[in-house]
Amino acid sequence: MTQLPTHNRYDYSAITQRAQYDWPGGKRLAVYVGLNLEHFAFGDGLGAELAPGGPHPDVLNYAWRDYGNRVGAWRMLEMFDVLEMPVSVLANSVMYDYAPELMAAFSTRGDEIVGHGRTNAERQSVLPPAEAEALIREATDVLTQAEGTVSKGWLSPWIAESPVTPDLLKKAGYSYTLNWCMDDQPVWLRTEHGPLLSIPYPQEVNDIPSIVARKDSAASFADMIIDNFDEMLEQSRGQPLVMGIALHPYLVGQPYRLRHLRRALTHICAHRDDIWITQAGSIYDVVAKTMPAGE
Repeated sequence: MTQLPTHNRYDYSAITQRAQYDWPGGKRLAVYVGLNLEHFAFGDGLGAELAPGGPHPDVLNYAWRDYGNRVGAWRMLEMFDVLEMPVSVLANSVMYDYAPELMAAFSTRGDEIVGHGRTNAERQSVLPPAEAEALIREATDVLTQAEGTVSKGWLSPWIAESPVTPDLLKKAGYSYTLNWCMDDQPVWLRTEHGPLLSIPYPQEVNDIPSIVARKDSAASFADMIIDNFDEMLEQSRGQPLVMGIALHPYLVGQPYRLRHLRRALTHICAHRDDIWITQAGSIYDVVAKTMPAGE
């Protein structure tokens, strides 16, 4: 029988055959927003493109992305305040040097800060293990010093992992990763240093694949969020589920997209009594207590 190479991080499990548990308050659908605050090198490669990039320095695409930090994220923060919606901030550590006011604004409102590498101008997947470990350590030290607490979670820039990334994350003290998008429930991963929880982070309800790759309109992306939520709310009657919403301020912080995003998030918040609007770290806390690894 043919045996394909495998990651050996988790075993196959049908979602219809899982153990039952509840989110706080007996809720069955947990919803969280993953807000990416990122910074890119000027005069270098990598980064989503508004238009095909020319020779560096690529002023057009660099400035377009920087709009998210200077304008879009602030407008989104105002929206989250009005909706009384917490977020998980997925932050490049260089953001604390580049835009400290922005990081402080989200920290002050009590938002969770999740490790997201040093900068989105690099991929840890191409680094040798020692350099990848140094990247994780440096980003972690910056976040810990700034926030006064160790981040529980990590999302790799570009969702780029080497074969040893989960091992390095667990070794560095992380409790969960958002890199794996294979499920609608949290799944324990095996690492050399003990279990690491994979919390669902979407690659469909995500503005980069939707808007940049598929060229979906602002209205279509908002409708996608609403349809995904409505369907998962029905599905969650049978079992606990997690719905993540991945956002980037340089995309959905643009005024015409923000208006449609507000429509979608308002729809979700109108069901506040039926769902658990939360943060990724809080999801980890419940799973670690209710469904610890090995059970």
